[in-house]
Amino acid sequence: MHRILLLPGDGIGPEVVAEARRVLGRAGERFGLDLTFEEGLIGGAALDATGSPLPEETLERARSCRAVLLGAVGGPKWDALPVDVRPEKGLLRIRKELGLFANLRPATVFPALVGASTLRPEVVRGIDLLVVRELTGGIYFGEPRGREQRDGRRRAFNAMVYDEEEIARIARVAFRAAAGRRGHLTHVHKANVLEVSQLWVEVVSEVAREFPEVELAHQLVDSCAMLLVREPRRFDVLLTGNLFGDILSDEAAMITGSLGMLPSASLGESGVGLFEPVHGSAPDLAGRDEANPLATILSGAMLLEHSLGAPEAAGAVRQAVARVLEAGARTRDLLLPGEERPVLGCRAMGEQVLRELPA
Repeated sequence: MHRILLLPGDGIGPEVVAEARRVLGRAGERFGLDLTFEEGLIGGAALDATGSPLPEETLERARSCRAVLLGAVGGPKWDALPVDVRPEKGLLRIRKELGLFANLRPATVFPALVGASTLRPEVVRGIDLLVVRELTGGIYFGEPRGREQRDGRRRAFNAMVYDEEEIARIARVAFRAAAGRRGHLTHVHKANVLEVSQLWVEVVSEVAREFPEVELAHQLVDSCAMLLVREPRRFDVLLTGNLFGDILSDEAAMITGSLGMLPSASLGESGVGLFEPVHGSAPDLAGRDEANPLATILSGAMLLEHSLGAPEAAGAVRQAVARVLEAGARTRDLLLPGEERPVLGCRAMGEQVLRELPA
């Protein structure tokens, strides 16, 4: 039996997680996976109910489950709270506590959605890249950090800190991924000005010797950001630290046409993976049955592949999504400017995927 912890969170999170749960249940039936689901609190919903963005009960249940599927956290309701108790702190903490140091964000263009990108179709068609981002180190967690008054002026500071073991373990994740794809890894850095990046270049180059079948290139982050827009198909796997990965993975997501289509996986050494859509909580859409559930459904496919070792089930879910899109099904965010076609709500889009995934 595989226990899956659902953390719907805030905004549209409960709606999209509900559809992903239905699809996962159907995939489990079809491929003989014994799945059980339970729910917990995180983010703003947890703050309102318990006073903490990540209750200890949720954390303990996450540690004992096979995988975690998360919807979204945050919203304007909680924006005025101190930074250390905002909903996003719950997400950062669960990643840290579960040791989820590797974030995988695939950016793939479904053929039916080539026209949804703001880039020209000939630039976008065929994009299939993977951003591997270090998730528990770097400037988001480095010490010292804080704010102070100095000489009558407000001052704030954060420290970007990595050691060689942190770099080597995420590098190996990226090299293994590249070895199973097209065999090319681009390490993104800022070694021309940052000592931290200079260490990354050294360690990544050392780890590369373990993977002679993978071609390694080092790319400055500013030029990489430019090339992602100009020649996105040149990239296979991008390896980055926490800060650069946060920015570049969102850029890669947008060139594919919609954040509503992008899944992610956060993995570590504990064996518990956390899977979530790239999009936010979209509080303006919450409760209106207008959200796009496909990113969360595709996150469920990553859960099947990475946590349950069920690549056939994962492939079936992805193929079902592709067939639904090819047939013309669209949520509002997937419509092209001026395009007129029926718009599906969140529940109806989930239903379409279920129809393409027979038991």
